[in-house]
Amino acid sequence: MIDEINRYFTDIYFELHLAQQEAISHQSVRILQMVHKKQFVMIRDIAEHLSISHNTASEHVKKLVSNGWLYKERYEKDQRKVYLHLTKLGLQILKKNTELDGEKLQTALDKLSNNERIQIVKAFQLLSEVSK
Repeated sequence: MIDEINRYFTDIYFELHLAQQEAISHQSVRILQMVHKKQFVMIRDIAEHLSISHNTASEHVKKLVSNGWLYKERYEKDQRKVYLHLTKLGLQILKKNTELDGEKLQTALDKLSNNERIQIVKAFQLLSEVSK
């Protein structure tokens, strides 16, 4: 079952993803995802999540900040804490590199019945919920 799900998932992503336009590394995409999906992300959280050194995570973050995709914000109550946030451009870059192409997806969904489309949404929702 695991192999089947992975095969279908990678097929879907391969056929329906947006064309990559920016030069962005896989780790950079993962960092943008983490900042988007979690609250109060700091460099140490990124280092731990990606199993890289703090210095390496810091270098990745510096590049993402210089690209205008992330910004840093000091926590008012504790100035030692610096949280990371996506910029509007960063969110656009993240979507381009992680989401499916809406037009391609709509074309595929149009080939299904309304009931089948509802089943797909429910299946993705269920898998998303239990994965958290």
